[in-house]
Amino acid sequence: MASRNFYARLLARSAAAIVCCAILVALCYFFVDRPVAFWVSDHNTNRFRFLVWLQDPPPVLQAWAPAAIVLLMIRRAWGPFRRWELTLLAACVSLLVAVQFKDSLKFCFGRYWPDTWTHDNPSLLRNGAYGFHPFHDGPAFASFPSGHMTRTLAMAAVVWVASPRWRWACVFAAAAVAVGLIGMNYHFVGDVIAGGFVGAIVGVYVAHGFALGPGASAPFSGENPPELGGSSSN
Repeated sequence: MASRNFYARLLARSAAAIVCCAILVALCYFFVDRPVAFWVSDHNTNRFRFLVWLQDPPPVLQAWAPAAIVLLMIRRAWGPFRRWELTLLAACVSLLVAVQFKDSLKFCFGRYWPDTWTHDNPSLLRNGAYGFHPFHDGPAFASFPSGHMTRTLAMAAVVWVASPRWRWACVFAAAAVAVGLIGMNYHFVGDVIAGGFVGAIVGVYVAHGFALGPGASAPFSGENPPELGGSSSN
């Protein structure tokens, strides 16, 4: 019953977070996204190359996540996971799940980019293209939500739940990626906010699914895991 109540509260908080995200994205769409994109372009902030480097870790971590999962499962054959190993496993799973979510959402929302990056795509700065075009596929309609921010928060949220003393690092990582994305005009502010919410929600659910919250008994930590398919009385 306690577990059921916990997930009911978590669901309610997730719904509230989605509503909050929708409000923030709407405000950004009408009042923030275009002014910020033009300001960044006018001030040529993309001359600061360190902003590009801030974007490198998320896709690199995604590329190595499957290998990390394989190595961790091999490692499990030699004994129970340490807490940091279980946290790493959860973070990798969260990352890969969140990436699929953001890919689906990109298709659902179909937003133009702030600038032109690939295949001469239409964009706000190139030809004034601005807006959402739901269920339009292709690279021209893939700005929303930000994939880099989704990846970052998907992992950071797991660490946030599992290791409160490292929350400062989660905030720093999220802020660094957000600054880089906006400073290079890779994404609108609303894209970054939405990506953060998507990644964070996925990460929190995965972290609690792995029982990494305070006082929880983590799975995969004992020597006698339950049989697949449940217990049998035969």
